[in-house]
Amino acid sequence: MEESSRKLLVIEDDSGLRSQLRWCFDGYEVFMAEDRETGLAQVRRYTPSIVLLDLGLPPDPANASEGLKALEQIRFLVPETKVIVVTGNDERKNALQAIAMGAYDFYQKPVDADVLRLLVDRAYNLYVLEQENRELLARQVATPLRGVIAGSPAMLKVCRKIQKIAPTNANVLLLGESGTGKEVLTRALHELSPRSQGAFVAINCAAIPDTLLESELFGHEKGSFTGAIKQSRGKIEYADGGTLMLDEVGDLPLPLQAKLLRFLQERVIERVGGREIIPVDVRVVCATHRDLSALISEGHFREDLYYRISEITVQIPPLCEREGDVLLIAHALLGALGQSLGKTRLNFSPDAVRALEKHRWPGNIRELENRLKRALIMSESGQVTAHDLELDAADDEETIAVEPPPDLRQAREQAERHAIQQALEYTRGNLSHAAELLGITRPTLYTLLNKHGLKA
Repeated sequence: MEESSRKLLVIEDDSGLRSQLRWCFDGYEVFMAEDRETGLAQVRRYTPSIVLLDLGLPPDPANASEGLKALEQIRFLVPETKVIVVTGNDERKNALQAIAMGAYDFYQKPVDADVLRLLVDRAYNLYVLEQENRELLARQVATPLRGVIAGSPAMLKVCRKIQKIAPTNANVLLLGESGTGKEVLTRALHELSPRSQGAFVAINCAAIPDTLLESELFGHEKGSFTGAIKQSRGKIEYADGGTLMLDEVGDLPLPLQAKLLRFLQERVIERVGGREIIPVDVRVVCATHRDLSALISEGHFREDLYYRISEITVQIPPLCEREGDVLLIAHALLGALGQSLGKTRLNFSPDAVRALEKHRWPGNIRELENRLKRALIMSESGQVTAHDLELDAADDEETIAVEPPPDLRQAREQAERHAIQQALEYTRGNLSHAAELLGITRPTLYTLLNKHGLKA
């Protein structure tokens, strides 16, 4: 754990005691606040690992109402932070209530600096241990396929289909909007296949000019055209023994469609300008966001090629149809992008979570990654907010289509599943805390997790 995590916030209205405590904690970066509002502002700004919270805060220092309210808000903003409440000798009832609300421990005045330092050190050691466990679990989270983050029924169905297809040698066609993860799924398919030790080669048919695409795919001989100063192998040859992904195959020119069809039928190629017949053993996976049926009816795509490349077709749902996946992917991206940008301790604010769930994501995962990267660069606090993401809860009200309501049983099950997902998300997989929030026992939560096919 980095030394920068040793942040201690003291929320205390007694200026003399604040001054005394400031010098009691060598090795900690100590911040001070005299009331609830100032303390919450410091929490948002610094995300401390430990908070020393006096329950008797203004404007009502004689009672614990302000302190308990501060505790509740701190637990909501930074659930990982350890809060130690400081009370008077006759406030044991309030101290026990604070523990029930999630405080780590309590300490009764008068203050003994050595004892309090011992308590803070113990809380910090636990904080570090839990943080390391969370990071370890995050790296070990079981995903349906390598590189794929999914928990929604729609996407899990796609993952199971990929797992069934992988051991075969069938040509596969992936259909889905841009940014839905077609290349990630193709790589997963390749790694699960008997060809996993061979090369994985991907080419975007829409990104290369028509005049160069044939050479890129099939290679060329020296002198076959102006600028061909040496023999060059094509992508198909490089993928020999492995997997070739033709992304945006719907943009392939008609003359090349004929040549690709011949290769798929005979499994041999000829380089541009060459006469040699070259056998190639490669599995072909095609992908596109375009409507191939419409292209066929318009005469822009060969029907015989369509049937050849689509021995098995996989339809990938857009992100807006993957219930619960947005937050899963967002948290995974937040960790990965934060690591690369040196901002490893950020989390999402409540308004950011609501905005992430509400937005329709027309750009799918690519848009989500773009917004998160921009937000991480621009964020100046310990949280990523809806403002950082440039999202507004009202952004998409006009774009949401009105659909027939589900029957009552389906509605109950959907609401139940969504509530469990929210509880797990809020508690970061802490099943005991999630059960407590849901008002059920831990065994009941296990039963519901199995019922809905969810994992913590």
